[in-house]
Amino acid sequence: MLKLFVPTRDKEWEIAILTNLPLSHADAAKIAELYRNRWSLETLFQTVTENFNAEIQTLAYPKAALFSFSMALVTYNILATLKAALGSVHGIAKIDAGLSDFYLVDEIQGTYRGMMIAIPSQQWEIFRTYSLDQMGQLLQQLATGVNLKRFLKAIRSPKKKRQPLIVDHRHRHVSTARLLDIY
Repeated sequence: MLKLFVPTRDKEWEIAILTNLPLSHADAAKIAELYRNRWSLETLFQTVTENFNAEIQTLAYPKAALFSFSMALVTYNILATLKAALGSVHGIAKIDAGLSDFYLVDEIQGTYRGMMIAIPSQQWEIFRTYSLDQMGQLLQQLATGVNLKRFLKAIRSPKKKRQPLIVDHRHRHVSTARLLDIY
């Protein structure tokens, strides 16, 4: 059992991890740190799978599947860069807690298609000459104009408790008229 200085996102102050590693290889604090960092990779793979269609549905083309997954990872890096720029302006906690990756990806995809149609490729050449610092400053400047409310996660309301169906196990069919008589 390891007591934390900062709670997890589920507001837990302790982590219990069972391992067969000998103490000479790693102590409890190191094991817990590695385990907590694992979840950032799990989140990355979930985002890539859900938002970037990283998994193609056929097993016949393993090279195509690998290429598709690689492109999804590159695209994830772009999303992470944009979220970092937004976080540097609006606060990282606000970005991590409240922004929906789905809505951000949807906006980027739609805007990209329109920009590729409306803006000639010569206009994009200027960005090749930008240094990393210049690109970072530009992204921060653009991030100041982003309306974060457009990209907030949809918060689910608590599930309503449903009345259990009364089913006669001898008869699988439940008559609507019988249900209406009960209620």
